[in-house]
Amino acid sequence: MSIPIACRGWLAALLVAAPLAAQSIPVVEKTLSNGMRLVMVERHDQPTISLGWMAQAGSADERPGITGMAHLFEHMMFKGTRIIGTKDAKRDAELNDLQDQVQAQIRQEMSILRERQRRGEIADMMDPKARTPRLQQLLKDFDGLVQEQRGLVVKDEMDRIYSQAGGTGLNASTSQDRTFYIVGLPSNKLELWMWMESDRLANPVFREFYSERDVILEERRQTLESRPGGVVGEAFNAMTWAANTYHWEVIGWPSDIAQVTREQAAAFFATYYAPNNLTAVLVGDFDPAKAEALAERYFGRIPANTKGVPEVITLEPAQPAEQRMLAEVETTPSFQVEYKTVSAVHKDAPALQALAGILGGSPAFMGRPGAGGSGRGPTGRLNKALVLEQKVATSASASFRGQKLGGTFSLRATPAQGKSPADMEALLQTELDRVAKDGVTEAELQRYKKATQVGLWNRLETNSGIRETLSSFLAVGTVKDFEQAQTRFQALTREDIQRVAKAYFPRSGKNVLITQRAAAPKAAEGPMDPDLAALPEPVRARIKAQLDTMMKLDAVALKEQLTALEGRLSAMPPQARPTVEYLMKKGRERLQKLEAK
Repeated sequence: MSIPIACRGWLAALLVAAPLAAQSIPVVEKTLSNGMRLVMVERHDQPTISLGWMAQAGSADERPGITGMAHLFEHMMFKGTRIIGTKDAKRDAELNDLQDQVQAQIRQEMSILRERQRRGEIADMMDPKARTPRLQQLLKDFDGLVQEQRGLVVKDEMDRIYSQAGGTGLNASTSQDRTFYIVGLPSNKLELWMWMESDRLANPVFREFYSERDVILEERRQTLESRPGGVVGEAFNAMTWAANTYHWEVIGWPSDIAQVTREQAAAFFATYYAPNNLTAVLVGDFDPAKAEALAERYFGRIPANTKGVPEVITLEPAQPAEQRMLAEVETTPSFQVEYKTVSAVHKDAPALQALAGILGGSPAFMGRPGAGGSGRGPTGRLNKALVLEQKVATSASASFRGQKLGGTFSLRATPAQGKSPADMEALLQTELDRVAKDGVTEAELQRYKKATQVGLWNRLETNSGIRETLSSFLAVGTVKDFEQAQTRFQALTREDIQRVAKAYFPRSGKNVLITQRAAAPKAAEGPMDPDLAALPEPVRARIKAQLDTMMKLDAVALKEQLTALEGRLSAMPPQARPTVEYLMKKGRERLQKLEAK
């Protein structure tokens, strides 16, 4: 039975003394004959099941040349199978082959351009003006194949099938450490899920593969490149991680996204989407024994990868000296310092979580291992000292992020008027040094433990919350890590927190990002475009910059970008659509002028 909201605070207080911790959740773990894991939690309070399956494959499993591959599969797995998502499976397969052939020729032309750029004969191989006549023709031929295949596609058929069966929340997400595919269904539709998801794995098609790369490039432009500070954050992350494969963003480098091949994708799929690298998570109203039998019937038919999954063996070396980055960005000035620390399942991770939470004032354990303290809670030491007492900052926070292969600890501050980002460095360091010297109080530790326990209770109250919490642990560790997490957390002492404050923050390990406001651009001549003026003021600068880039494209490249924008539009929330619609309107006007010449 669900607990009324009004009762949660009272029950959460009781849980601190007698916690309903993770070990109280009845987890059943099974392994199918092909190596696929089933992690199940039986709960009969509602006739529904929260379902998901996870590939232990994220951006950390990539390499230069195929960065962004894990995220690409998040897109491709929704393209359907041989029988779902197309009106003509035979012609659809033929078009895939034809696209592969044309793309192989396009890569030959791109290789020529790459060599010309290396020799300084052209400035940018990706500039449409640098294209050879043969490349232009190949791109035109390829666009024809894409348009024919698009006419065969049954859009969002998988979502429609699930919706008609009462399903909700069909989605997926990619991180550095895993890719997770989820949906919620009525209890009597468990077999439908088993068939649908095993069919995705047994009969993948990867239709619209090459055009989807363009969609992802546009996603990168919208979510990272056009966001104030986006590419600066990407560069800062790359500076922080020298050898670890967390060096690049989950979405990948644009040159890799633009040129990854279906052959490379098939090799990645065969390695990382084999059943012995997959884990299914089922939480809700079902019989575990019957679910295991169904899973063996459907998922068990998929052969294992006998070679196994290659282990990531590159370790991050000790940082020999502090590193600094100074950036000018059209955003609020800020200061950030980041230290490399430990993985989410390291013995010191709970203490680092608590340190971040006490400094930042936010509970650590909200259902994800190795995450804590992000935010600026009013009780946090940094907020009290820098914002309330000294009034030198408008915000100050701390965070710890533990992942599978390592972790980071960050301190951030936004300076108040009259102060600079550089002024924040010594102030933040003073608070960290104070913990290393004097420790934290028992009251701070107990307050933090209570807040953390309440957060866990709220997460574990629902089927989907348990599914998300379990999957977070399974991405970086095991069911045992999930079961023991709260025991380890509640055992923390003040001495543990003081010890990690002394151990993990050497000066040589500092990675500093100082962000200053960019100089204001000169006022544009003439009145503002009324369509642009109708958009929210904060987004106008980045939309105008993106439009300026679009206006420099030739007809072929502009048409490709418009197609990518159109493909993203339906999936966008209503509040985000006006900006894309504006770009599409202006792009079409420009395309008409180019084609009229």
